[in-house]
Amino acid sequence: MTTTEAPAVATRKLSYVKAFNEGLAQAMREDENVFVAGEDVAGYGGVFRMFDHLLDEFGPRRMIDTPISEAALVGLGVGAAARGLRPVVDLMFMDFIGVCLDQIVNQAAKMKYMFGGALSVPLTITTASGAGLGAAAQHSQSLEAWLAHVPGLKVVMPSDAYTAKGLTVSAIRDDNPVVVMLNKVLLGSTGEVPEEIYGIPLGRAHTARHGSDVTVIALGRMVGEALAAADELAAEGVEIEVIDPRTVQPLDTETMFASVRRTNRVLVVHEAVTFGGLGAEIAAQIQDAAFDHLDAPVLRLGAPFSPVPFSPVLEKAYVPDRARIVQGCRRLLERS
Repeated sequence: MTTTEAPAVATRKLSYVKAFNEGLAQAMREDENVFVAGEDVAGYGGVFRMFDHLLDEFGPRRMIDTPISEAALVGLGVGAAARGLRPVVDLMFMDFIGVCLDQIVNQAAKMKYMFGGALSVPLTITTASGAGLGAAAQHSQSLEAWLAHVPGLKVVMPSDAYTAKGLTVSAIRDDNPVVVMLNKVLLGSTGEVPEEIYGIPLGRAHTARHGSDVTVIALGRMVGEALAAADELAAEGVEIEVIDPRTVQPLDTETMFASVRRTNRVLVVHEAVTFGGLGAEIAAQIQDAAFDHLDAPVLRLGAPFSPVPFSPVLEKAYVPDRARIVQGCRRLLERS
């Protein structure tokens, strides 16, 4: 099934969560093999209302409320996908993947390889990630680095309403297991979203803003923070290029390398813990492939090595933001 990105100009605004919901509904209309399973996804519509009204249209055979057992839930999805269906399994909070890592890492990710390509596992796992809502240490993590490390998995991080819909559609259409990391803080944000169904190609980054002085590679919610930082720095005559990877596995390094060759300075920002985060992998790949184009070492910006605090004041200090991105860009310019 082909995946063609929609035109950039849309006719109406939609919230991030409603864009996801619309993309899912359109994918379910497109293919009767798509069904949704998860805790409170049918009758309640999901804890974040991600699945509102889908039960009314698709009924209980395709919208399935499950017991509170993430291991059983993902196991159901793996088995159904291996038998030709296209399950969408919701894990509610990303922190809960620890309960079902065996099903994700040793079953979903490995099955196609271990059967010599004789079967596919078109499983989509949706989950809400990220801090900023006062949900404390067990409901606020960004664990994309865990999943991106596993061969056989694809991982996407929508940064706005447009990508929330397009990446969701592409994930469902894909013949491999894909984890869709929706950001909790972004759920109510709005953006231009086409009404028709469209997919955004997996593994292709997007240049959200063009610039000549510093490349900022931002994951998920940090794209918006980076664009705000770019606006602030533009008033000082500094032009920032913002790269949104969209998919972190597979990672479109060529778009990043091309940007580095233009700007010669790189800041990588994510809200996950800095140590062992994807910023380290991106920095290593850039310094390996584009070292001669760097005027300063690649700078990483992420969260401190600590659980996410519950206190609103501490949580705000924990997550990178526009101000710290501005500081990072200035630091790069001073060092070069």
